[in-house]
Amino acid sequence: MSAPERIPPRGLTATADVLELLAEGELTVRGQVREASNAVLLCSAAYGGAEIDCVYKPVAGERPLWDFPDGTLAQREAAAYAVSDATGWGLVPPTVLRDGPYGPGTVQQWIDADPSAPPLLSLVEGDEPGEGWRAVGHADVGGGRTALLVHADDPRLRRLAVLDAVINNGDRKGGHLLPAADGRLYAIDHGVTFHVDDRLRTLFWGWAGEPLPEEAPAVLARLDAELASGAPLATRLEQLITPAELDALRSRVTALHTTSRHPEPSGTWPPIPWPPV
Repeated sequence: MSAPERIPPRGLTATADVLELLAEGELTVRGQVREASNAVLLCSAAYGGAEIDCVYKPVAGERPLWDFPDGTLAQREAAAYAVSDATGWGLVPPTVLRDGPYGPGTVQQWIDADPSAPPLLSLVEGDEPGEGWRAVGHADVGGGRTALLVHADDPRLRRLAVLDAVINNGDRKGGHLLPAADGRLYAIDHGVTFHVDDRLRTLFWGWAGEPLPEEAPAVLARLDAELASGAPLATRLEQLITPAELDALRSRVTALHTTSRHPEPSGTWPPIPWPPV
């Protein structure tokens, strides 16, 4: 019997195949990410003669969050993928909500980060970010010294900044970024999202207050239409987040489309996640 075909990360044309494999495949646990605050299991999913590496996050392994009394991390992870998919930007790896060896949870395609990819975050001396970089703010680096935290002036990150504002991401750390060998950028860990209050915490404030990228208004207009009651995206999200969270999502999309500017820190919530990486 021949070995299953192992499917690597591919472009949007393969998304339907990957989703089917993640949803229907037999999950085999291969290991565990022990430094994660919730249960994260490395698995393979085999189905129809194909096999793919994936990450399985069972609801049973989640730690309760005082400020997210409703729903689960898994539901919000699946909701974040649904919104990302609707933008057409493909920033979140294919993700499904399904039963697994330890009960219901999310199963997400494993993405191999390219170790040779240029850095997206850096610390520099002085007060100027330098060409090709955007300043976030000064950080304590120990010994009474500070350095300027900067992020790359990268169109992929700028798309992600728009997505994070839409889903109200409360935990956009540097370690959540996976630049792939094909040049695409993926973002993971979206369990702390969709809060009804402004909880945006991110390392990518370098565009705060500036006009959105040229493509963003059309994307937001499409999202606005797909979030209308009865539309497929809205129907899917009704199964994953609360009615109040869905209404707040609609309001954020409308506000971003109206202002056409990147949001600025609210001043009522810490703008930078901790730890930042």
